[in-house]
Amino acid sequence: MKVIVLGAGVIGTAAAWYLSKAGHEVEVVERREGPGLETSFANGGQISVCHAEPWAKPGAPVKILKWLMREDAPLLFRLRMDPAQWSWGLRFLYECLAWRTRENIPQILAMAFHGRRMLQRLREETGIEYEQNTRGILHYYTERTEFDAAREAAAFMQRHGLDRTVKSVEEAIALEPALAPAAARLAGATYTPSDESGDSYRFTVNLAGMAEARGVRFRTGCVIRGLRASEKGVTGAVVSGAAGEETIAGDAFVVAMGAWSPLLTRPLGIDLPVYPAKGYSATLKVADPERAPTMSLTDDEAKIVISRLGDKLRVAGTAEISGWSTDLNTVRCEALVKRTASFFPDACDWKQPEYWAGLRPSTPSNVPLVGATRIPNLWLNTGHGTLGWTMACGSGAALAELMSGRRPGVDFAFTAR
Repeated sequence: MKVIVLGAGVIGTAAAWYLSKAGHEVEVVERREGPGLETSFANGGQISVCHAEPWAKPGAPVKILKWLMREDAPLLFRLRMDPAQWSWGLRFLYECLAWRTRENIPQILAMAFHGRRMLQRLREETGIEYEQNTRGILHYYTERTEFDAAREAAAFMQRHGLDRTVKSVEEAIALEPALAPAAARLAGATYTPSDESGDSYRFTVNLAGMAEARGVRFRTGCVIRGLRASEKGVTGAVVSGAAGEETIAGDAFVVAMGAWSPLLTRPLGIDLPVYPAKGYSATLKVADPERAPTMSLTDDEAKIVISRLGDKLRVAGTAEISGWSTDLNTVRCEALVKRTASFFPDACDWKQPEYWAGLRPSTPSNVPLVGATRIPNLWLNTGHGTLGWTMACGSGAALAELMSGRRPGVDFAFTAR
């Protein structure tokens, strides 16, 4: 069948790849001038199953209240007169209940595991390059209470099959010598050797090129205005571009528009619990390769991830629940660099960062929306939050199986009609 994928970020591009492999005719529609130019462009770069712990968990509401007046807070609710934001926030509080968190973690883990597994398989089959680093991810902690909580979380993750182990300060420095100057500040670390990192933008562009070679058509510079639907399903996507407005017909449609997904589905009566969480990043030139981290790190208290991408260092983090604006906040940008420079002072030229902001499509539970809708030929692949790069190949492969009438290779609570 002919499948129209709406959105060419890492999620939509991966879905297009697997749908094409499954034998479908695929067309991808993207409003930007090329694939991967929104949230996939300059994110933290981690393939992080170890990050499967959701934001919504017991204790989170108290922390958020403490952070409300901090402009550089790791998670900041900037309250707006926006019913969608308030609805999302109330659902978030519900997901903070202990029993909800216990149910959500296995779901997030399942798709994250599947995503990493499918990415590794894709790399083996195609040789795709994207500055990949397979040395694992190290989380480090500066507060004893946070480290103690991380030890408990690591034990929980181990029971679900994740190889996240607790490391002493000395063991952490042995894994990443660049941490040595900050040894006195560290309380401990956890390490997941099977996790990875890489440049998600480079991956998306290269995968799009491979998909085009398979016959997938990418229509860029086309703003998606809406969907036409009848009682039998969606009949076309209304887009506008250089040639004016037109309707693109297809047999099935996949919504992979990230944080913009609910704006497209709401007029059809499908109100997706997805809201943008603005994340920031700084990309810096490595000044001293011996003093810069060579593996991917997570500064857990500050919620900052650090990835080495060749001769550059990507520092990313924080989440701002404040609507659809991607305007840069100077305080939040500078906080990323200041915190990281304090641990690795000689690693980079910290005075010349390239700042960026993107909108992570987040559900209150951090569990993505993958699968069918009540409209027969309309499908979802959105809401992956901070784990879009981690889950992209897994959710794309699973969706292609579902749309082909086959059972996906992952035990996950897919959306259903």
